[in-house]
Amino acid sequence: MANFTRLVLVVLTCWMSLEESGTVNAQISESTALKKIFGPKFGNFGNHPPPRHDTPSSPCRCTCGEKNENSRIVGGKPTTENEFPWMARLSYFNRFYCGGMLINDRYVLTAAHCVKGFMWFMIKVTFGEHDRCNDNKRPESRFVLRAIAGAFSFLNFDNDIALLRLNDRVPITQFIKPICLPKLKDNLYTGKVATAAGWGTLKEDGKPSCILQKVEVPVISNEECRNTNYSAKMISDNMLCAGYPQVGKKDSCQGDSGGPLITKKNDSRYELIGVVSWGNGCARPGYPGVYTRITRYLDWILENSKDGCFCKD
Repeated sequence: MANFTRLVLVVLTCWMSLEESGTVNAQISESTALKKIFGPKFGNFGNHPPPRHDTPSSPCRCTCGEKNENSRIVGGKPTTENEFPWMARLSYFNRFYCGGMLINDRYVLTAAHCVKGFMWFMIKVTFGEHDRCNDNKRPESRFVLRAIAGAFSFLNFDNDIALLRLNDRVPITQFIKPICLPKLKDNLYTGKVATAAGWGTLKEDGKPSCILQKVEVPVISNEECRNTNYSAKMISDNMLCAGYPQVGKKDSCQGDSGGPLITKKNDSRYELIGVVSWGNGCARPGYPGVYTRITRYLDWILENSKDGCFCKD
């Protein structure tokens, strides 16, 4: 513990020295961060726009949402290696705690509760990974230069979305590709079969998985979700529910927070429709998984990540 405390003091001293010189501008709160890392389904921080420099003049020469076919989850199964090339793993002081997804070569989208109250410059983001416990492989990694979020509160988990600006661009390869963003803001996706993915626990209060897992769950309407064991006021229009309310059994779980809920587009590619946010337990009857509804934040996402290079749709 003494060594850990010493490391924190050294990092903070260096960071505050940079801040005084005008190099960075950060708001730091460690107490909330350390309490929120490993709780059930699982902080204010830099809400300033990112610097507008190094802006690409044209779209990246890549295609978003392409799954590699040969390449917090309960009731799911392992993915094939690099099946979801947009997956990102977030670690804090080198300990895994949340997921995320690449949306362009500079930005990762995740849940606000995965960064609020954290020293976000200590968050490492890892790409192109399948078995996070395999130390023989060296996946691509970046650190967070800035975290951007809106009016999120742990009281109701509304607006549970955040953008992470990385310290350097991420190479777009066969194993690292961005996920597509939706085009239609009024698409509710009710009845669509969606897929959640993550390295979270395989059962409530279990241990995180080494291998990336996936599970298919149907999207249900907010009206139906408000008639489950959740009270109506708990489900805002900014949320999306997916799962099997009658029987449970399939759901995201602890450690899957911030990860993607995706669905197939008409051209067999995939688009992002939700961010793993919260739920009462994992896969319990009467309590479907609750996700942040991406279509409610499209303008905000595009405005705050426009210095990144988006793949063509």
